Amino acid sequence: MKRVDDFRLKLGKHELVPIMIGGMGVDISTAELALEAARLGGVGHISDAMVQTVSDRRFDTGFVSEKMKKYKYNAASSDKSAVQFSLSVLEEATRLHVGRTMEAKRGDGLIFINCMEKLTMNAPRETLRMRMRAALDAGIDGITLSAGLHLGSFALMEDHPRFRDAKLGIIVSSARALQLFLRKNARLGRLPDYIIVEGPLAGGHLGFGMDWAKYDLHAIVTEIYAYLATEGLDIPIIPAGGIFTGADAVSFLEQGAAAVQVATRFTVTRECGLPAKVKQEYFKAREQDIEVNTISPTGYPMRMLKGSPGIGSGIRPNCEAYGYLLDSKGSCAYIEAYNREVTAHPGVKKISVKDKTCLCTHMRNFDIWTCGHYAYRLKDTSQRLPDGSYELLTAETVFRDYQFSASGDRQTLAAPRATARRAGS
Repeated sequence: MKRVDDFRLKLGKHELVPIMIGGMGVDISTAELALEAARLGGVGHISDAMVQTVSDRRFDTGFVSEKMKKYKYNAASSDKSAVQFSLSVLEEATRLHVGRTMEAKRGDGLIFINCMEKLTMNAPRETLRMRMRAALDAGIDGITLSAGLHLGSFALMEDHPRFRDAKLGIIVSSARALQLFLRKNARLGRLPDYIIVEGPLAGGHLGFGMDWAKYDLHAIVTEIYAYLATEGLDIPIIPAGGIFTGADAVSFLEQGAAAVQVATRFTVTRECGLPAKVKQEYFKAREQDIEVNTISPTGYPMRMLKGSPGIGSGIRPNCEAYGYLLDSKGSCAYIEAYNREVTAHPGVKKISVKDKTCLCTHMRNFDIWTCGHYAYRLKDTSQRLPDGSYELLTAETVFRDYQFSASGDRQTLAAPRATARRAGS
């Protein structure tokens, strides 16, 4: 049987191990995790979700507190239209996050940044433009456009000096979405360098409705191959979602995929940004502990662990500090749901909001535990320690297992005892 290492991902002059680690935010796909992927010859992602929070954590900046102080007067108001992000601060935070990561990069692999269109930030066009351009300025190898159709995103970068130099890709979940993107951007004469096709078993936000279970990744990939062939286009396809073993990956590579994107198995690595206690929750998860729900204010269904503390939480919206999901009018679906419950329960100090969640605050606090469909299999890849916990693996251990395993059998992986490498070390 072939192994993933028998294939290579070709992106321009680069020839890479065909393994891409997805961009999980907020700072779940850390710089350390992306750096390991690049060192090992693959592609790693960092995420620009809540990048000012990430900058505060990594570099001891005070961006969040400064924003909170500026707009504290508005905290009791339901109208958040006045709460704006400083584009100069957003630029500085992005440059810090990307620049320091790229300075630490070693090896022949690449590091991309995941940019979500659904981070509308009360000024969707202006903030997305700044995030992408600042990342290019700071030397990122590539940008993956996610969580949205991104029909105008290429145009926001077209006059940047690196627009045709950096690797630019798009995540889609259907041939229709890809068709819309390519037609909208045809006038630019610039095709995406890769297309990530994300299926219904992926973690976090899904590009499907609540009927996600009727879709199949192999079928979607086949449909997209057919569409590209009809258009005479040769763009690398990278399937994602539910690819849990090397054998799963090979099944797509033999079909013609250029690489695969994986993420869930890296959530329990030492380099992942999740707190150690949360990683143990991932290990303990059973199949029935995983759900797809509609609590995200973005409108997209999300897959997560049912035990996520953010589910049903009725915390007060903290848009003055965060506000990443505010639309161009200063609204957010969680604010509406929160106000509804406050009105329905006068005098109650602690309310519960069942249908939506304050995604900014809960993702910042690691209280929404997004995961892929097969997270319940994570326990089978590690070994249980005498205290009942599961051993954390290194990113290299998981990466090499994908790369060199020649069987689809689930196996227990032994983690090296060396301290995990950190950025800049």
